[in-house]
Amino acid sequence: MKTSILLMFIMLTQITSVYDFKMNSIDGELIDFSRYKGKNLLLVNVASKCGYTPQYAELEKLHENYGDKLVVLGFPANNFGNQEPGTNAEIAEFCQKNYGVKFQMFEKISVKGDDQHPLYRWLKEQTGQEPTWNFCKYLVKPDGTVKFFPSKVKPLDPQILDAIN
Repeated sequence: MKTSILLMFIMLTQITSVYDFKMNSIDGELIDFSRYKGKNLLLVNVASKCGYTPQYAELEKLHENYGDKLVVLGFPANNFGNQEPGTNAEIAEFCQKNYGVKFQMFEKISVKGDDQHPLYRWLKEQTGQEPTWNFCKYLVKPDGTVKFFPSKVKPLDPQILDAIN
């Protein structure tokens, strides 16, 4: 336990921007976030069995319509009501079958609590906000500023659209 806390501390002290992260995609490919420099990033903690799950459709529309200036990144998490119990393969299949998801999905992580992933710890440090439920959104602007949107703010809400334009 002390070793993992120390490793997370060391990792976080070396993180100066979202572009310093590297994470595994839902199918196991290592994704270096530096590939997203110059674009807006919308990071969303997602779940397959939530009242907000239909937001996958709007996230995909956002990806299709604004892909030239916005990258949508989905992070399955089982932190709220056990609403993401599946494996990475099951989650990927669900997203493809039900919503035709083509935006970048990552392996399942924890977005809050003692085992909070360093990315979400960093997002919390930037905004003072951590996810309160599934489908919370963090918009990272190309200049590095981060804005938090709660679950109830839908992906195509004018608040988000105005922030990416």
